Order: sequence, then C-alpha cells, then structure tokens
Amino acid sequence: MTYEGVVSSHVQSAGDRIAFIVLDGLGGLPDKPGGRTELESAVKPNLDRLAKGGQTGLIDPVAPGITPGSGPGHLGLFGYDPLTHIVGRGVLSALGVGFPLETIDLAARINFATLDAEGRIVDRRAGRIPTEECEGLVALLDGMEIPGVRVFVRAEKEHRAVVVFRGEGLEDALSDSDPQATGVPPEIVRAERPEAARAAEIANRFIDETRKRLAAETRANGVLLRGFARYRPLPTFRERYGLRAVALALYPMYRGLARLVGMEVLDVKGGASSLFEALVAHYNEYDFFFLHIKDPDKAGEDGNFAEKKKAIEAVDRLLPRLDDLPDKLVIVTGDHSTPAIMKSHSFHPVPFLMNGRLVRPDGTREFGESSSAAGSLGRFPAREILPLALAHAGRLKKFGA
Repeated sequence: MTYEGVVSSHVQSAGDRIAFIVLDGLGGLPDKPGGRTELESAVKPNLDRLAKGGQTGLIDPVAPGITPGSGPGHLGLFGYDPLTHIVGRGVLSALGVGFPLETIDLAARINFATLDAEGRIVDRRAGRIPTEECEGLVALLDGMEIPGVRVFVRAEKEHRAVVVFRGEGLEDALSDSDPQATGVPPEIVRAERPEAARAAEIANRFIDETRKRLAAETRANGVLLRGFARYRPLPTFRERYGLRAVALALYPMYRGLARLVGMEVLDVKGGASSLFEALVAHYNEYDFFFLHIKDPDKAGEDGNFAEKKKAIEAVDRLLPRLDDLPDKLVIVTGDHSTPAIMKSHSFHPVPFLMNGRLVRPDGTREFGESSSAAGSLGRFPAREILPLALAHAGRLKKFGA
C-alpha cells in the first residue's frame, strides 16, 4: 500500500478542526548581507507565540531547487504531488472566476500589459490596473469570432483575466506568449507537439486581434498569455482526506485551486480581516479552512521589502481572532518564497509552523527562516503536510495491529 493509500484509508471523521493559513510568497531573503529576511524583520508577536508553542520546519513546495508557480505550490500544500498532478494556470483562472469549463475547452491566463510603439513590453502588469478597468477591457474582447471556436474572456482581478477557447481538437501543448521580461516583444505561441498546431494558430490569432481592439488604450494595450491548459479533474479533497473543506480567498485563482480539489468556496468581500471573520463565523460548519493571503507575494514581486514586512505584520495582528476557537490545529506557511530582492518566486524552502493541543513544542523561539531551519520538523516535502495535519488533529487511526 502506498503512503497516500494508508492516509486515505485511515482517516476518521472525529478530531480537531484545521485552520490552514497560507501567506503567499512567505519565504524571503535578507535585503543586505548579514541582515534578516522580511519575515524575520517583521514585528509579529502572534506568529512568534504560535511558533514557541508549536513545531516548525521548512517545506519544499515541489522539490529542492525547483521554483514553483502558484498552482504547483498550492497542490503540494493540499497533499497532491505537483510532479504527478500537472494543472495549467489557465484552468485555475477559469475555475477561480466560476467559469463552467467543459472537457473540450482550452484555457489560458491573460496578463494585460503595456507595449511601446515598437511592440516591446514596458510593463507586464499594465500598472496593476484596477479590476473595474480590467472588466471594461474584457468586454472589448469577449465573444471574439475565430472560425471553429467560441471565445470567452472573463476578468479575474486587477490586470489578470482568462480566455477560454471552446472547440474540438484543441491541445494544450503550447508555449507561453509571456517572455517574463520587459524590453522585448511578446513571444509567438508555438505548438510543442504537432497535434497542438491548430491551437497555436488560434491563440496567435486571438493575440493579433486583441492588439487591434486595445489600440486606443494607453496602459493596457496588449495581452500576454500563459498556462494553456485543458481541464482534467483531480481526486477530491473529501475523497482523499475525509474533510469538509472550505476556501477563504480573495483572489480568483486561489478559489480556482480550491474548486479543483473539490473544496467549497465562500464568497468573501473585503480584505484579510474579512477572511478571518468568515473563518470564525463558519467554524462549526467545516473541518478544514484554507485561508489565503496574497499581499506578501505582491510586495515581494514588486521588490518592496518594507511592504512585504508590513503585509506579514498585518496578518499577525489578525491571528488573535482565532484564539478562542476550541479544538483547533493552526498551520501557517506559504506556497513558495518570493524574496523582495529577487522580485520573483524562488526555489528557497518556506517556513512552516504548526500549533495545536497534540503538537509537541520544540523550543523554537520565533517564526522565521533561520529558526524554522532548526525546528524539529526539519525540511520536508509540502505534500506531507496533510498527513501531519490529520495526525495532529487526531484524525488518523492506528496503522496495523
């Protein structure tokens, strides 16, 4: 029997509830030699308190040395091997906005971008335009006519949107048009296998038509496509872990990740405070709460060390709202590292803490990269978090006689 099989077959329904708090892009690096990371520099008495009363370690979201995207990073957190369960960004974006995907659909993530007069990328995120502006741009593109396919475009958040091509024979073995750089033109979408040639032609035609329709725009006058994907359902979270799981996330993509694994998604408005309020309000209705905070990652990608530190501090101030909840296991970690000095996701392992009534404290003094490296959990794959969580929540039966 496999490790996953043992876990699934030994789950029991009774036990503590699990508050699984994901600070997107949590891990970081010092901004100067001999300095402290964003997390270590933050004033975070509540995170430190949880670490002192619990266990800490470092996780590899995918594998050592591998820089994860948000999709693989979260699948690892949810206990799915991201090297086995490959899910494209387009599908996650479509599910995140609640689009009813069909098996013939091909989806891709859109970044609205700023291009100069020569067609070179000036800003990959079009100045992070507000969502309301994104919705207006989407209206210009939705329903575009391309022979043999239907085209659906939906706003996601800020500069992000999703396009879904619906038609027979659309394969997802396609390269991105986003070169992940500025000062260069968007890439041509290329078929990575012969059977994807038609899909590549359709994607490039969509991009060309989009340039025409956005020509009058100053900031968002182009699109970058990435994460082409077909929809392939995964085994559900309930099937694997027996948990009534709910997602509390403001960004559509993370709601999409939750839907992909069969979690219920609550429609929460507002900021991080509203997410914690929703967790408390619905505490008796679910066994597992996935609470996602995007702000540390945004600040890291913008290269803003001080702002990432402030984002962590803002979450820390909200944590006492969980103190009076009974019979709980609290987990805090991230889906990947986003050091401000790199302005991008990175391969660095991510700090992890776990605090609950069955957790054996390990003497950690604070929550940070260096202290977590010395924690009793050591360094381990993110996909092992859920079995650990189930055990420490009292939800796994004994194995064997």
